[in-house]
Amino acid sequence: MKTIIEPFRIKAVEPIRMTTREERVKLIRDADYNLFALQSDDVLIDLLTDSGTGAMSAAQWAAIMRGDESYAGSPSFYRFEAAVKDLMPFKHVIPTHQGRAAEAILFSILGGQGRRIPNNTHFDTTRGNIEASGAEAVDLVIDEGRDPRSTHPFKGNMDLDRLRAFLADNHGSVPCVMMTITNNAGGGQPVSLENLRAVAAIAREFDKPFIIDGCRFAENAWFIREREPGQGERGIRAIVRDCFEVADAMTMSAKKDAFGNIGGWLALNDDDMAEAARATLIRTEGFPTYGGMAGRDLEALAQGLAEIVDEHYLRYRIRTNAYVVERLDALGVPVVRPAGGHAVFVDARAWLPHIDPLAYPGQALAVALYEVGGIRGCEIGTVMFGRHPAGTETPAAMDLVRLAFPRRTYTQSHADYLIEVFEEVARVKDGLPGYRITWEPALMRHFTCRFERVEAGAGQGA
Repeated sequence: MKTIIEPFRIKAVEPIRMTTREERVKLIRDADYNLFALQSDDVLIDLLTDSGTGAMSAAQWAAIMRGDESYAGSPSFYRFEAAVKDLMPFKHVIPTHQGRAAEAILFSILGGQGRRIPNNTHFDTTRGNIEASGAEAVDLVIDEGRDPRSTHPFKGNMDLDRLRAFLADNHGSVPCVMMTITNNAGGGQPVSLENLRAVAAIAREFDKPFIIDGCRFAENAWFIREREPGQGERGIRAIVRDCFEVADAMTMSAKKDAFGNIGGWLALNDDDMAEAARATLIRTEGFPTYGGMAGRDLEALAQGLAEIVDEHYLRYRIRTNAYVVERLDALGVPVVRPAGGHAVFVDARAWLPHIDPLAYPGQALAVALYEVGGIRGCEIGTVMFGRHPAGTETPAAMDLVRLAFPRRTYTQSHADYLIEVFEEVARVKDGLPGYRITWEPALMRHFTCRFERVEAGAGQGA
């Protein structure tokens, strides 16, 4: 059938406040042109992130009622732990309140001044936690992963030759090798099982632990089944286990592919690392059987992990993104191809060539989408990745706008409305202004920095 139908019924609804364009122009100006600073009530369709913004199922809400809030030894933890180990065969599962807390604990152990940590592409909080420890985050994605127009089926893959050379040249300063699945900063692009196994083998060759950032593991497994030779007849659950069997550890934001509104975990096989991680957890998050989450959160995640590997859901999820990409491509809007799993990524640098990369074309497009149609997206480009620890700034590899779809939250008509908003933005895109940052924090500036408009074509300046 041509029609994409949601594989669920709607049981509860939440009203959307319908703002006018005039209202939105004032609201975004008052927010210093940072979409993170908007109140969510002032957003029509919120595609800022798919993290913690999805809709929970009836079964998850029922599981919440079973949550046991004992400080230590809650049965809710053991149900959560069993659900994780059913998919990811790690020895130790350490809950945290979200993924960045797992990263902070991990890099308090593995980070530090002078250390260098390779990944296909580090996302913002991973990079921030690495840099906060004094270490350097290094990206080694394949060349196709930096080309929005490439149709390589696994653009999230690590460049194996560059990884081997990097480890040979920096052996003493590299504490681990990481992989992010799917590769969020590179357009939500998947990593093949073959590449995961090859990276794991190289890490073992150099005696380095291999760690997976598994936030969107189920979506990555779907792409493996659909695109990788020899995987087409396999079940999603089996592919997921194969992905994690080659890893020594993982970090996870359960706000993504576990259908959670909050939560995460750090999973490890090494006993000594697990002991050190639990000591930090107790000091910063909570006891090891709750780790900053309520028992009801643990129950919701345990149920969510059972639901995320449903093939009917994953087919709908991936097809919805592909539909939007196809429609935008037909309009002449440059998008990252092939479609990723959790979001549509628009190549703002290509669509707005009159705006210098240091005047942030991604931010310009994100603001325009909000003003024109009330769509809140997220810049993934020079604002997010252009500033270096030394204080210098250079254009990022790409200037993208990410439109991340919360899981089970919006319908087909919302997708069609999004496409209509792009049609309207296309009429005015050549006159969109660039932006200048007027204030920024030392790390992860995109969350809280402030902007002002500059004339089209101008750089950021001093």
